Amino acid sequence: MWAILIEFLVGAILAHLITRIPLLTFPRLRAWNVQFAPHPEPVYVGSHLIQRILHMRAFYWLGLFFALIPLVFGWLSLAYGSAPIGFGMWTVSGWLVLSRVTAFIAGEEHPWTKQLAMRLQLVKNESESDDQCCTFSNPVWEISAVRCTTCGKNLLNIPRPDLGRPRSDGWIRGFVRLLLTDGQPIVASEEEE
Repeated sequence: MWAILIEFLVGAILAHLITRIPLLTFPRLRAWNVQFAPHPEPVYVGSHLIQRILHMRAFYWLGLFFALIPLVFGWLSLAYGSAPIGFGMWTVSGWLVLSRVTAFIAGEEHPWTKQLAMRLQLVKNESESDDQCCTFSNPVWEISAVRCTTCGKNLLNIPRPDLGRPRSDGWIRGFVRLLLTDGQPIVASEEEE
C-alpha cells in the first residue's frame, strides 16, 4: 500500500516539475536578468519589463507543450511499467492542461497577459508625456503597485507577479515558493485590502 502511494507521489511530483520547467528555468538565466535590479527590489517600468511580461506569458503557455512529456511517459508507464507512477504523471499533467484550457475559455487571466503589458506601456508613455505625474516621473513596479519614485503617486494598482529574476530567499526556498504559487503575486492589490 505505501509503495503504491510513494510511486504515485513520485510520478505526480515529477510531472509537476516537468510542466513548470519553462517558468522555473529559462527566465532565471543570468543573461536574461542583467537589465533588472535584484529580487525583490522594484523594477523600472520600461521596454525590458514589458518584454519580460510577454516572455513570461510565452513561458506560461509553453507549459502546455511540456505537459505532453509526462502525458506520454505516463501512458507508457501505465501500459508497460509502473501503473502508480504513470497514473501520477497523467493526473498532474492532465490537470495542468485542463485547468489552463478551462481558464482560457472562462476568460480568467494568468499573471502575465498582453493586456498587462499594454497597461504598463501606457504608464511608461504617460510618464514621458506632458500628462506625467510630476516633473521627474520615474515609474517602478513595487510589490503591490506601480508607483512614481519621485512623488509617490500610485500609477497602476496591480501586484507584481514573478518576473523570472533569481530570488533573494535562496534557490531552494524560492524554488518551492514558485512551485506553490505558480508565479502568482503573493500580495493583494491595495484596493482589495
